[in-house]
Amino acid sequence: MGQIQSLAEIARHLRDGRGLAHKRDIDAVIGRLGLGDRALAVPLGDDCAAIPDSDGYLLLAIEGFMDGFVADDPYFAGFCGVMVNVSDIAAMGGRPIAVVDALWSRDQAHADPMLRGLRAGAETFGVPIVGGHSNTRNAGEHLAVAILGRAKTLLTSFDARPGDSLVAAIDLRGAFRGPHPYWDAASAAPALRLRGDIELLSGIAEDGLAKAAKDISMAGLVGTALMLFECSRVGASIRLDRIPRPEGIDLVRWLTAFPSFGYLLSVPPGNVEAVLERFTQRGIAAAAIGGIDASRVATLADGEDEAVIWDFAAGPLIGCGQGE
Repeated sequence: MGQIQSLAEIARHLRDGRGLAHKRDIDAVIGRLGLGDRALAVPLGDDCAAIPDSDGYLLLAIEGFMDGFVADDPYFAGFCGVMVNVSDIAAMGGRPIAVVDALWSRDQAHADPMLRGLRAGAETFGVPIVGGHSNTRNAGEHLAVAILGRAKTLLTSFDARPGDSLVAAIDLRGAFRGPHPYWDAASAAPALRLRGDIELLSGIAEDGLAKAAKDISMAGLVGTALMLFECSRVGASIRLDRIPRPEGIDLVRWLTAFPSFGYLLSVPPGNVEAVLERFTQRGIAAAAIGGIDASRVATLADGEDEAVIWDFAAGPLIGCGQGE
């Protein structure tokens, strides 16, 4: 990939990239399963399913991993099996309870690195593996992990409101995992610190500081923001110069990165400083990177320059906007 210079080129690169392409598949899956018309506590398209239970919600989520990632870095794939699911639970304002895994491999030797990674992830985040499925007589390696959690107060993708600030919080204390888009700030970090960091999101939800959040996924920061905007039927201008970024890391690569700790929150103006302080007190970079509006158009801005990255009135991304 050559050097990308203009804001319009950045917007086009992100819009046409692999991360958003995978997210665009969600619309067809929901339609074919006939799930769009169900009455749910939280509409489809969020980081977890939320099931009303007692005085709160059970949270249920699952992550499957690309075969290429599993083949190239099986230990980290196993570790991520727990980590990314814990992140999904946190993004909904919850706390994890337990995980189960489904693992296929050609033999036990190929399964072992994934299993070591799963165990390390479970021990790091303090989430037990309580069961699952394994097959070590398969043609190749595959991995999926599901999680159960609980939330007292939800953060959702459907509650960003015009007038809110878009806040990004990312742990920059890491490094890219080889040539891949994975920013690893977790596998060598102290376990107690990581568990405390995850608790920040449930605290923000329970203290009423925000109602909307998403964890930054394989769609990258901008792609994740687009999913949040679509679900909440809002627009926003994302200020590229305000995005927390490690020193020396190329902007375009960073915008497509999948950080081990990265969240976007839609925060009412009066709560922004309190939310930023909670993250920065724990050494996590956080900043208000844009403003939510009612336009249903998402733009990137840098100085006086601005480029449209998505117009939701013209067409959906994942097809999960209420009233679509």
